[in-house]
Amino acid sequence: MLENGSPRPHALQTGWLNRALAAAPRPAAREAGVALGQNVPLVMRGPAAVTSWSSSKLTVLDDDTLARITDLYASDPLLATRLADALAANAMAAGAGAEPGAMKLQAALAPGARGNARYAEVVRAAAGFLRREDGPKVAVFDTNGWDTHANEGGAQGQLSSRLGELDAGLATLHQELGTAWKDSAVLLVTEFGRTAAINGTRGTDHGTATVAFLLGGAVAGGRVIADWPGLSSRALYQGRDLAATLDLRSVLKGLLSEHLAVPAHALEQDVFPDSRTARPLRGLLRS
Repeated sequence: MLENGSPRPHALQTGWLNRALAAAPRPAAREAGVALGQNVPLVMRGPAAVTSWSSSKLTVLDDDTLARITDLYASDPLLATRLADALAANAMAAGAGAEPGAMKLQAALAPGARGNARYAEVVRAAAGFLRREDGPKVAVFDTNGWDTHANEGGAQGQLSSRLGELDAGLATLHQELGTAWKDSAVLLVTEFGRTAAINGTRGTDHGTATVAFLLGGAVAGGRVIADWPGLSSRALYQGRDLAATLDLRSVLKGLLSEHLAVPAHALEQDVFPDSRTARPLRGLLRS
């Protein structure tokens, strides 16, 4: 539901972000978006042309080997096109300072530092795509490790470590985007929260409401937009979870409308069908 934009799971086979890109004014780039990872997530699948990039675990090809492969593929239109697209994507990803030896370096790092290196590599690649005038306007990637059922920790522990990695990744994105940061909006969302109370294994289980983060140079930030329900027994949803007070689709509608100029009728009919009760949240971006 988080990725297909529908109130029902599996109701749609395309993603809300791809449908939004299809409805937005046509970009200069051939691909409107890029997915960073092994697979293109559902949120980015659909009618709009998107590309993908994933860091290679193979050693870097030398120029002679690459030239031989290019010659070999030249007589096959499909393979030649795929190779050209891959080389173009790699060039964009490397444009923000991605280092060829990053994968070798990661293997030698301690577990905590490995996460930081992985974030840094993906974030630098995302910035490499987004900062180009002829590049895609949207980049998407997943982070994991947030299912803290056991030994969650507080100011120290696995949750604190994950948040530290995320914070460092966002700082890297800010730095790598350079002047493009002032026109950028970064949205962090998750499909569920955690319970308000600790469980028997010093962790928290799946909950209902949670928080979404919106940041970037284009964002009118420095505030919390919420009707805080509180954590008393009476305020908790079903006696265990933080109660939801804002439909995430309202946030998404406001952002897509103000930042990507997606028409209102497309948001209601195509991007988020059956969502008229979720009114767009206005004023998210700087005027």
